[in-house]
Amino acid sequence: MAKCFSFTATRDRCLRFSFSQSGLKFTLTDLGDGTVMHCWVPRRPKPARPDLLLLHGIGANAMWQWNDFVSPLAARFNVYVPDLIFFGDSYTTRPERSEQFQAQCVAALMEAMGVKKMNVVGMSYGGFVAYSMAVQFGEKVDKLVLICAGVCLEDKDMEEGMFRVRSVDEAVSVLLPQQPEKVRDLIRVAFHRPPKRMPTCFLQDFIDVMCTDYLQERMELIVALHKDRKLSNIPKLAKSPLIIWGEHDVVFPMELAERLKRHVDGNAQLVVIKDAGHAINAEKPKEMCKILKTFLVDPPASHEPGNQMNGQKAD
Repeated sequence: MAKCFSFTATRDRCLRFSFSQSGLKFTLTDLGDGTVMHCWVPRRPKPARPDLLLLHGIGANAMWQWNDFVSPLAARFNVYVPDLIFFGDSYTTRPERSEQFQAQCVAALMEAMGVKKMNVVGMSYGGFVAYSMAVQFGEKVDKLVLICAGVCLEDKDMEEGMFRVRSVDEAVSVLLPQQPEKVRDLIRVAFHRPPKRMPTCFLQDFIDVMCTDYLQERMELIVALHKDRKLSNIPKLAKSPLIIWGEHDVVFPMELAERLKRHVDGNAQLVVIKDAGHAINAEKPKEMCKILKTFLVDPPASHEPGNQMNGQKAD
């Protein structure tokens, strides 16, 4: 019997409505050379407001990861939420798979939108892309926020047992699940307190709708992220970012947060969100949104005596 209802497709339509209600519209931009990017953009951008770019991690698409943040942030910023290449409706026929190439595509997209200077927030894989944007296009990036982004991982870390997975192939099987049990594994790894009941029919529906397109290309993105990665080859930043991490992140353990802080600047701000894992956008959206607004809207407050964000744990 043909399936007549998809929970995943229905939620996707609801998220589209939510983004639209927040004052955004979806656009497709042809960057040339076989590259097309989908992006949610302000329906009527306000020149007096700063521009804010939100970059998602590996997962369904940008809407699923940023839905809880678009409405509150759109009240202060012109918000731009793209699907990275090979997610949502963004794709390329070019062979590049690095985060540097992703950053170049995002920069070209924002240039096409007429955005010259922006705040950039990158979550997980999106943090790798955000970091690369700040390196390659530092003049375009104002404030930078990196959320659970293991930018400073090295290829030897997996061999030395930092991660729960023992190989890149095993990581791919979890991050790009093709069976319901693998979705369960992903949720258990990403969440500090994963839901106890995960019906197989819902998980299979999620796979069918969200996890089959561009599967080979997404695998190549993950392999490229890890291959021959060494801390000594990761460029420094011209300015210090805000670093946000989940206290119990096991996808990118806390050691990588401390390593990133030392690499960019010993005085960079690191905020650790308590009782949260890697998916802090889903587990602690209110806390994360508050931290973002404090840093992006009113940064001087974080430097007042007795109110340091640096190294604090947020409830």
